[in-house]
Amino acid sequence: MARYTGPVEKLERRLGVDLGLKGERRLAGKSALEKRPYAPGQHGQRRTKISEYGQQLREKQKAKFMYGVSEKQFRSLYKEANRKEGNTGSILIQLLEQRLDNVVYRMGFATTRSSARQFVNHGHILVDGKRVNIPSFRVKAGQKIEIKEKSKTNPQVVRSIELTNQTGIVEWVDVDKEKLFGLFTRVPEREDISIPVEERLIVELYSK
Repeated sequence: MARYTGPVEKLERRLGVDLGLKGERRLAGKSALEKRPYAPGQHGQRRTKISEYGQQLREKQKAKFMYGVSEKQFRSLYKEANRKEGNTGSILIQLLEQRLDNVVYRMGFATTRSSARQFVNHGHILVDGKRVNIPSFRVKAGQKIEIKEKSKTNPQVVRSIELTNQTGIVEWVDVDKEKLFGLFTRVPEREDISIPVEERLIVELYSK
């Protein structure tokens, strides 16, 4: 299954949760989810009972769409998490957080993970001084992420950094807003990561 490219606000309404897909529009209180907090379509306001499988599938969709990964990528990450010692669900979320596009987003260089993925794809991001254009590149603790010199005046980057005064920056990155670089100081613990996903249900889904 390919990565989702449809209308993201309909997606958030269908799943009933803010997935951070609209960036500045969401911060301005203009998201469709806030205005119409029910599923899209003619029967969107009907109450429906979701099966156990449906709940598990919904949690997987939340994580997959939030981090912008394909079904194949998500399954591969789950298998890797399952091979490691520890809580499989927590490790899965940690692996998703280590993706380069997500780290660029967490550092405030982009307003959404989708925008961050484009920056990486277009070669605007350096890792330890070397250009990396693979969004799924896994960032390790201590690595330096920076905006390429010619891209530092990009209006989207400038505006995104301005918005961090409103949104803040997560604790596991250290960012220099003026020089536009940051350090991925550590892999965050699950309790540090605030996302509306119950990874326990994802593990149950894949364990069947």
